[in-house]
Amino acid sequence: MSNSSNFRQAIAEAKSQHLIGPNVIANALPYLGGGLVLTAVGTYGGLGVIQSFPSLFFPSFIVAIILELVLFFVARNVAENGNNSIALPLLALYSLLSGYTLSGIVFVALGTQGVGLQGLAIAALGCGIAFIAGRSIGSNLSDQDGMALTKTISLGILALVIVVVGQLIFSLFGVYTPSWLEIAISGLGVFLFAGAAVVDFYILPRTYSNDQYLSAALSMYLTYINLFIFILRLLIAINGRD
Repeated sequence: MSNSSNFRQAIAEAKSQHLIGPNVIANALPYLGGGLVLTAVGTYGGLGVIQSFPSLFFPSFIVAIILELVLFFVARNVAENGNNSIALPLLALYSLLSGYTLSGIVFVALGTQGVGLQGLAIAALGCGIAFIAGRSIGSNLSDQDGMALTKTISLGILALVIVVVGQLIFSLFGVYTPSWLEIAISGLGVFLFAGAAVVDFYILPRTYSNDQYLSAALSMYLTYINLFIFILRLLIAINGRD
């Protein structure tokens, strides 16, 4: 029994020797939860603007997008430098703005037959399942498998961003994505961000120290918000097709 116990301890130490912040994810989870709550508040506010002042939503949406991008880079840099007292209110505002910009797709989902509140619940449940599975799988990946998965998911998300930006540009000229292609793109997005949930639990403790929990929370926040969005896009594409 003693030899077995020592062997297990040796394996645990070998697995953790490359970890910079073994507790960074645990430290980040309360802030991740708080950010998601603020996002829900921002989404509720955005839905209120859409219903009460529809003509104001689009210009305010553009302003919110710009501010959100600026805040993302500023807050990320501040958090990575360990200035948590400054980064926290910036990330809180970022979460509110993110929720406001998210209200557009939520409004479409609520108005799509076959999606509605049930679709929102499915998307939220999907994020929860991804968290549980990601924690179980990502925490136990070997360095070789973890790095291979990280590189694959990173390249996939980069390609997905290019495709989505292309969609946006074409839509500005009145060229819209066929429903079958939208289903394929949305399905790929769900797959990639579910993979990113696994990668987070592998890469974050190897990237951030325990006191850089806000940077870890931001990374996980982006994973689950994007997963939520692509699940909604997939449900809308499936139920809204001609």
